[in-house]
Amino acid sequence: MKHCPHMGVGNLKMKAGLSYPQPSTMKGRTDVNSVTNWNAPLVWEGTFDPVVIDDIYRRMNPRVAVVVLAVGKYTRFLKGFLESGEKYFLVGLRVTYYIFTDNEQDVPNVTLSEGRKITILPVPSAKRWQDVVLSKMKWATVTIDKQIRNEADYLFMMDVDSVFHNRFGAESLSQMSAVLHRGYYKNINRDGFPYERRPESKAYIPAGEGDYYYTAAVWGGYLEDMYRLVKYCYEQSEEDAKNNIEAVWQEESHLNKYFLYNKPAKVLSPEYLWSDYDAPGSDIKLIRISQLVKDYAEVRPNGGQ
Repeated sequence: MKHCPHMGVGNLKMKAGLSYPQPSTMKGRTDVNSVTNWNAPLVWEGTFDPVVIDDIYRRMNPRVAVVVLAVGKYTRFLKGFLESGEKYFLVGLRVTYYIFTDNEQDVPNVTLSEGRKITILPVPSAKRWQDVVLSKMKWATVTIDKQIRNEADYLFMMDVDSVFHNRFGAESLSQMSAVLHRGYYKNINRDGFPYERRPESKAYIPAGEGDYYYTAAVWGGYLEDMYRLVKYCYEQSEEDAKNNIEAVWQEESHLNKYFLYNKPAKVLSPEYLWSDYDAPGSDIKLIRISQLVKDYAEVRPNGGQ
């Protein structure tokens, strides 16, 4: 597959004779909402059939890029991320892990399945964790433009300090997939979201506006759509820097503004990024990937400040 397929009905081809339970129009998840008000799927466990999804996407055989940044002491998280990713992330599909790092010698040797590989990309060190976050957008923009766009159909941006625990499959793929932040996905008024509220910032969202609050630790989509969004976050951050302001949650603030006015084609539940700091509620039937507990003062270059 040379280019991202447009996911119209005619493209969702399944082999004849596949065995799976008949879908129902009357039964399904009743404890959560599974569709947005712009009619995009809101994906939870129990809202899709992995047998059907896997057959459709394995026939397409897309190439998927995963971009992670592992600088300084964050290289210690690579082994767990990669080994668990090989067990649970898009199993059966072609995946390339693009690792931006300032410590190439610390990238572990991990056994990869057929069709999967690691590409190491050297980057400079940073003095502040905020600069690490913002530099990720810069280096991703440059590398997508020069290299990844010729090697992938889909792209995910992910935080390396995470471990996969259960299936993170092709149900996550779309033109643009955003993940609900675990801390703000229920019973939160939109004015309680931690959007950037200062009009001086390019990430500014006025009170009274907003759909959801999305995490910037996992997001993905078609390669070219992701390139536009990554570049947008980078350029908006640069504009803020020129005006001596930094968005309250760096690229996550710019990401949320973009998704407010450019709706994602699919919204993934917090199953697709939980945190080991929090116990899941009854609505979270399983955790697909979770961020690790860590001492920020120890692992971040400026002590987490």
